[in-house]
Amino acid sequence: MTTQIASDVHSHLIVIEPRGGLRLRDIRELWSFRELLWMLARRDIKVRYKETILGALWAILRPALTMLIFSIVFGRLAKLPSDGVPYPMFVFAGLLPWMFFAQAVSGAAASVLGAGSLITRVYFPRLIVPLASVGVALVDLLIALVLLAPLLYWYGIVPGSSLLAVPLMIALALVVSLGVGIAFAAVSVVFRDFRHIEPFVVQIWMFATPVIYPVSMVPDQWRWLAYLNPMSGVVEGFRACWLALPLDWIGVAASLAGGMFMLLGAVVYFERVERRFADLI
Repeated sequence: MTTQIASDVHSHLIVIEPRGGLRLRDIRELWSFRELLWMLARRDIKVRYKETILGALWAILRPALTMLIFSIVFGRLAKLPSDGVPYPMFVFAGLLPWMFFAQAVSGAAASVLGAGSLITRVYFPRLIVPLASVGVALVDLLIALVLLAPLLYWYGIVPGSSLLAVPLMIALALVVSLGVGIAFAAVSVVFRDFRHIEPFVVQIWMFATPVIYPVSMVPDQWRWLAYLNPMSGVVEGFRACWLALPLDWIGVAASLAGGMFMLLGAVVYFERVERRFADLI
């Protein structure tokens, strides 16, 4: 009888070992932990708006106030071009995907360190942590989109058929944000001082992205350099969808290729260093 019990116990024993070599995370394993992913994302959303006076209105106020400041500084004083549309609408339509990217990257970069108590005690795919952190930024983006309709009406702008491509642009922004965020999350654990560098990198990145200026300002022979930045195609494409501007599918395709490359490289690097997370945190 004792032998039979021991045999049954060992038959249900699961041994968790570090994976050998570099490989992508098994999608089936991530899917099996989808409830944990949803729970972490829901927790982050609740924490963000808990005990705040304005709550979700901050998702609208932040881009609206930033639009006002940028319109005064870069629209009226610097007189930057805006592809023939009112500068406030031009910059607001560019700010929404950019602020989503900046918030998603910032949240993902700090996510693994913030979940240290969970990582050191329970096994689950560590990639779930930065994935869940992006959920807060996505909710903020969807809320901020509410302000676009009255602004379009105020300025008399009627979006064209390219409006149907908005979900594609959001998905593209998500791919780029995950690629950068997952990489930053891993680097922040290995090199703790990167937490102080990350905000500066994101800030400089904004000026390298056509948020406050159109990509048409870049000379044609050098425009391909602008699209090496995958957020350039995201911002320009998102803006074109809402403001009835010509949609540069070449730029969108370049951003998609760059975003997928960054995401693939980020996942590979994340899996390479995640075996050390429990020791480093």
